[in-house]
Amino acid sequence: MLAYRHQFHAGNFADVLKHALLARLLVKLAAKDKPLCYVDTHAGLGVYDLAHEWARKHAESRDGIGRLWARDDAPALLAPYLDAVRAENRGARLRFYPGSPRIAQRLLRPADRLVLSELNRADCAALAERCASDRRVTVHLMDGYQSLKAHLPPRERRGLVLVDSSFDRAREFQRLAGALAEAHRRWATGVYALWYPLMEPVALRAFERDVVATGVRRVLQAELAVHPEGWAAGMRGCGMLIVNPPFGVEAEARTMLDWLWRALADGGAGGTRVRWLAPE
Repeated sequence: MLAYRHQFHAGNFADVLKHALLARLLVKLAAKDKPLCYVDTHAGLGVYDLAHEWARKHAESRDGIGRLWARDDAPALLAPYLDAVRAENRGARLRFYPGSPRIAQRLLRPADRLVLSELNRADCAALAERCASDRRVTVHLMDGYQSLKAHLPPRERRGLVLVDSSFDRAREFQRLAGALAEAHRRWATGVYALWYPLMEPVALRAFERDVVATGVRRVLQAELAVHPEGWAAGMRGCGMLIVNPPFGVEAEARTMLDWLWRALADGGAGGTRVRWLAPE
């Protein structure tokens, strides 16, 4: 976990999918009057400099947010996400990319609360400094999975948990399914968003079986692949499991993922999938 630094990958296609869906979930939840709590288990830096040498090393943002930056034909559903990116940049140049904490800060209201956890000490310190003036935010130097035990259920009894593991350890799929089961036992009515990479089919099928076996229901699965199966040059796609999605999210996800696939995939490779992994 400590070896992973998201600065190398900021703004890539996986961030686009993750943050576009996150923004829609936050907009939906904030539409109701009652306060909510946003829990981010792997919060990172908050904002990433795409001109940093680490970000430039593989230039992953070029085939992610870079492909969307100058376009003006994105569906309105993507506006909360794209507006959050534009708010970090001045003029026509794309340099800074907001992570999930920054997007949540922009979309949540004064009465809402943000609980951010990050295990990397340097990143946690930078995040705490960045959020120091926002009284809605608490930042914790803590393992993401331990933060679920420490902070659930929130006192607001409504809100969203984002679990965005780096998947740089063995058995991470099993760990993710187990964490969902335990968190759901603590707080069954919360909305959960769990990001994961598309890896070998055997591992993915086992992960899906493990999630179904938890007994958790109302699990929506949204996947975007921008490269064909067997792609060996890196991650071919990614997905998000959304537990207890607000009404309308399924249809919105289909619209957004279809547009993003056409914008981000090369030569018609890959594809999208939106389905109920575990229905009601």
